Amino acid sequence: MNLEAIKARIPDYAKDLRLNLDSVLSESGAPGLSPKQIAIVALASAIAARHQPLTQAVAVQAGAVLTPAELDGARAAAAIMAMNNIYYRFTHLVEESEYQTMRAGLRMNVMANPGCSKIDFELASLAVSAINGCGKCLASHEKTLRKHEVSAQAIQSAVRIAAVIHGVAVTIEQAEAAAPSVAEAA
Repeated sequence: MNLEAIKARIPDYAKDLRLNLDSVLSESGAPGLSPKQIAIVALASAIAARHQPLTQAVAVQAGAVLTPAELDGARAAAAIMAMNNIYYRFTHLVEESEYQTMRAGLRMNVMANPGCSKIDFELASLAVSAINGCGKCLASHEKTLRKHEVSAQAIQSAVRIAAVIHGVAVTIEQAEAAAPSVAEAA
């Protein structure tokens, strides 16, 4: 499946998502990000959005721009953030301060050599953290990116990609799940 097929599955009531998908996956629609960064962020975001056809389509498009190691870097960001976002969201939201002082004890070795640049890994981690709703991770990755002089525009672009990818995944999944119900009701 490719992105054109994915866009065809977006219902007309959500045509803004179709337009936004084209926009955020282009350099002009994602200011401050390189084509490789757009692809890494998009793939990590699609994985986090948990919609297999969309993930496959984004992976195909990303494969034209990224090396196999960079593709794995995007996958690694999605994987490690799937774990970290749950743990750190817990420590942030629970009102017991003792958890803040405890060692996490979670292996995160991939962060030392993710297969893509550290900045690209941070951008992907930020995007996945936005999808997963972990404020502590969002703040940490944004701070790291700013410390490495990544512009606010580039950071916003990464989160915009995450927002659109997630919106597309949810919309297609819900529209297709509702289609049999609508047909049965008629």
